[in-house]
Amino acid sequence: MAAVLGAAGCASGSDAVAQGGTFDFVAPGGQTDILYDPPESRGKVGPLSGPDLMADGRAVSLSDYAGQVVVINLWGQWCAPCRSEADDLEQAYEATKDLGVQFLGINVRDPQRDKAQDFVIDNRMSYPSIYDPPMRTLIALGGSYPTSVIPSTLVLDRQHRVAAVFLRALLAEDLLPVIERLAAQP
Repeated sequence: MAAVLGAAGCASGSDAVAQGGTFDFVAPGGQTDILYDPPESRGKVGPLSGPDLMADGRAVSLSDYAGQVVVINLWGQWCAPCRSEADDLEQAYEATKDLGVQFLGINVRDPQRDKAQDFVIDNRMSYPSIYDPPMRTLIALGGSYPTSVIPSTLVLDRQHRVAAVFLRALLAEDLLPVIERLAAQP
């Protein structure tokens, strides 16, 4: 969290890190499952990109998935709930990718890249992840997003507006109805 706040506090000028979009995180009553409806009320995350965890020299960006529903999952190999949800996320990805849905992981607080890569291989995760030990990419989620909550998952509609946030580990059956509803929307 300090790295995110530090990066945000030092950012200024034309070479500054992106400061988020129009998304303003709100969890009424401390909810851990938040749906943002109607669609017109949804905000967008800022520019989100970073190095591909599994491919040196390659970048992954949210903009690579224009027009797709995108599920963003913040995870770390050190996180026990992340290990328990990994197969459910992969199951949901496989079940929905043909509907125009993409998953994007963001690996945080893992200073040893090889351990994070082993996690991906061991859990047979077939979708890409951004490697972000210092959590710099999370600035795109806005200043009020609780970056200390790992795992957490955001579901973006086809215009990349935040439609849902889950501040907990997920099962496929938690996530699939939300994704399928968004995938059915134009």
